[in-house]
Amino acid sequence: MRPPAFLYGLYERRLTRSLDGARLPHHVGVLLDGNRRWARSAGLEPAQGHQAGAERIVDLLGWCEGVNIKLVTLWMLSTNNLDRDSREVKDLLEIIAAAVATLATTRRWRLQLVGELDLLPEPIVERLRASEAMTSDVDGIHVNIAVGYGGRHEIAGAVRSLIAEYVKSGRPLSDLEETVTPETITAHLYTKGQPDPDLVIRTSGEQRLGGFLLWQSEQSEFYFCEAFWPDFRRVDFLRALRSYAGRERRLGR
Repeated sequence: MRPPAFLYGLYERRLTRSLDGARLPHHVGVLLDGNRRWARSAGLEPAQGHQAGAERIVDLLGWCEGVNIKLVTLWMLSTNNLDRDSREVKDLLEIIAAAVATLATTRRWRLQLVGELDLLPEPIVERLRASEAMTSDVDGIHVNIAVGYGGRHEIAGAVRSLIAEYVKSGRPLSDLEETVTPETITAHLYTKGQPDPDLVIRTSGEQRLGGFLLWQSEQSEFYFCEAFWPDFRRVDFLRALRSYAGRERRLGR
């Protein structure tokens, strides 16, 4: 049995006060995990779980605005997800395209697509690109929409792009080895020019990254929440921030 709503309100206010003056993350990455299991536990179809999860995103971004987080990366679809049942993938892509369009029409947040978009159907890509373009001049939270995203794909693509750029420059291949460095690979990632995530949150109780921001999360703090993504509440978000604020970040030192 859940506590009464007013107790949640009191707890939220207490958590909020505890964060006054605390060190909070600049960039938060979120794995929106557990939509299918949430639907199954409620006797619903997978698409209904994905839809419920999509509707939670606006709440999350509003919470991030409230604590002045500047950059959010949302993992909405992995490359592995594309191997699921074709009907479920079709439904999920439609839900994602509609959800991203909804985010764009608010003109509160600047959207950037990250992922292997060439793996997606062209009509879906066109809709996603249109939403991204609609927000190109928005001065709000920068939101990376990770669709068709896989960490290994990203790193492999960055190396290919780096090598292609090097070959195009006409320089001798004998110097290529010196050119491939952590700094040059970073400059060819989807998130080039952005700070790495300070905090990565995963819902649904899974305690692994699953390929999310593999390169960028080297020094990130991780927070694993038991709630399925559709059930993720502001209380859960504030707990993640409290956990982050209480940690000593050594950053490899």
